Amino acid sequence: MADLSRLDDQDYPAFTTGQAAKMLAVQEPFLRSLDTAGLVRPQRSDGGHRRYSRRQLTLVVRLREQLDEGHTLAAAARIIGLQDQLADAENTIDELRAKLDRPTPGD
Repeated sequence: MADLSRLDDQDYPAFTTGQAAKMLAVQEPFLRSLDTAGLVRPQRSDGGHRRYSRRQLTLVVRLREQLDEGHTLAAAARIIGLQDQLADAENTIDELRAKLDRPTPGD
């Protein structure tokens, strides 16, 4: 029986460079350049071929959007990093607010 547990795994390296490029409407050299720059590091198959996860493909889309807005690759990476930090901080704030809003025993 097939193991389907990885179907929802955002980090499972399921897509080849060609598949990823086609899905995202980018050129394969663009994907390789992101790997060379250390921004998107796909896993490698036993034969050395790149394999991208859904999480990595999402990052590629975000980088492409920043580049399309005229940012350099370094600036795009920094912007995305800051966006992610902000999202993490907002999640932490939401969690802390939820704790504060919970009634304490004896109230």
